[in-house]
Amino acid sequence: MKWWEKLLRRRPPVRDLHALADFIDAQSAFITQKGIYEYSRARAGHYAKVLFDEEEFAQSVERARWQAFPLGLSMVGEMIEGVIAAGAGTRRRELLDRLTPVVLSVLDRYPISPAVGEEAWLEARRELAHRLDLVAGHAPKRVMDIPDPLAQAYFALMPIHEKLRGRDFMTTRNYLSVCLCNIHDEFVARADVAALQRALSAGDTA
Repeated sequence: MKWWEKLLRRRPPVRDLHALADFIDAQSAFITQKGIYEYSRARAGHYAKVLFDEEEFAQSVERARWQAFPLGLSMVGEMIEGVIAAGAGTRRRELLDRLTPVVLSVLDRYPISPAVGEEAWLEARRELAHRLDLVAGHAPKRVMDIPDPLAQAYFALMPIHEKLRGRDFMTTRNYLSVCLCNIHDEFVARADVAALQRALSAGDTA
């Protein structure tokens, strides 16, 4: 057995809604936070350590990562819908309506971040629910295209002054695309799609 096969075997399967919510949580945080930290370090260059030690910048990063989290939930949620609802036909709307509360429950795991504030937090939750509701209104997208509507909003959250960002938008957009494709591959490898469809249809809660 190859080493990467051993690594994959150690990852628990995703076959119920609790495991699904945990997967959505971890991967949404990963895709958004990794991009913020890596972009900030790349832009700061040799001064990255000094920059990250500054309280004002640390607060900017904290605000950015919580503002970005609902965007990550939207991207990961839409990707998962495309996998779970594949071949579902007329049941696609039903499965999405059951999946949406699971995605929202992940955001609700966390207290409202003081760095964002209650009004902005609740508005982000409403926008997340709305974006997910629109997913069934079109054919499932290619995974690499899912970040497109949110990439600009995500890039605007970077805790680097906009004058110093240069022409980095496409780099950030491509990062989101590649990262979400990797998350998709992991989900496909670990998910018991039939079991998840049954759990959603049964109305189980996460």
